[in-house]
Amino acid sequence: MDIRLMGEQIAAEITGIDVKTMDDATWRKVYQTWLDHNVIIVRDQELSVEDFYNYSLRFGPVEAHPSKSTRHPDFPKITVLGVGKFDEDGQLDMAVYRRGAETFHTDGAYDEDPFKATQLYSLAIPSRGGDTHFASMYAAYEALPQRLKDRLDGRKASFVYGGRTARHVTLLNEEDRNRAPAMHPIIRVHPETGRKALYFDPGKILAIEGLEEAESDEVIDELETYMLQPAGCYTHQWRVGDIVIWDNRCSYHKAAGDYPPEEDRIHWRVSIKEYGSQIKPD
Repeated sequence: MDIRLMGEQIAAEITGIDVKTMDDATWRKVYQTWLDHNVIIVRDQELSVEDFYNYSLRFGPVEAHPSKSTRHPDFPKITVLGVGKFDEDGQLDMAVYRRGAETFHTDGAYDEDPFKATQLYSLAIPSRGGDTHFASMYAAYEALPQRLKDRLDGRKASFVYGGRTARHVTLLNEEDRNRAPAMHPIIRVHPETGRKALYFDPGKILAIEGLEEAESDEVIDELETYMLQPAGCYTHQWRVGDIVIWDNRCSYHKAAGDYPPEEDRIHWRVSIKEYGSQIKPD
């Protein structure tokens, strides 16, 4: 097992293992590497859909994404990304093609129990483009001026799918489009590392509690300027067989949305929840 750091403060590459057969000591090292570096890339894997699902369960319970139209036909808790880009008339559906490419975000902030992690397995990659960008919430928090840290400490914000502009709700079934907002601390303490992070998503946040609407919008706009710190960023160039998992509790991500649309960029994706109080990584 070899570990190589990919960014100054975020992301590590792991080679020399097979996730289907690794022993418990190797698994513990994989999990700790993930906690230490927010994002890990496990290279050169050959997985069936069952293999991918079973490996994902080691990180926590897997829950189906609310976008029902892109669920795997045989494994509904797995999303298939990159299919259905063209409609019946051959027109490119930009909501599908550029899914996840609008802004840096964290998955599941619209839920009272947000996703702990998101994991992708690469099945097909285009000849150019199609990267995924990552950024550290730890670095974003550390870059905040003290006045903002003091102002936001202990405050929560409301989040919904689509945020203030209600973009991309068309990816949801109609009955899922009007869920009540979820409330989360903006300054969040990671439950496993104990580190503080700026838990923020410009595409899902509605308002900051205790602030007037104009003031809330002003602070939200300012927070967005701190999300991307150069030392806390990493861009992943995909290879077929890559498994990439990121920690939604301490990292942002964004698809590039720039690959040739006539080419395939296909991944299996799972959304992973927190462990219950009696369940720990094996």
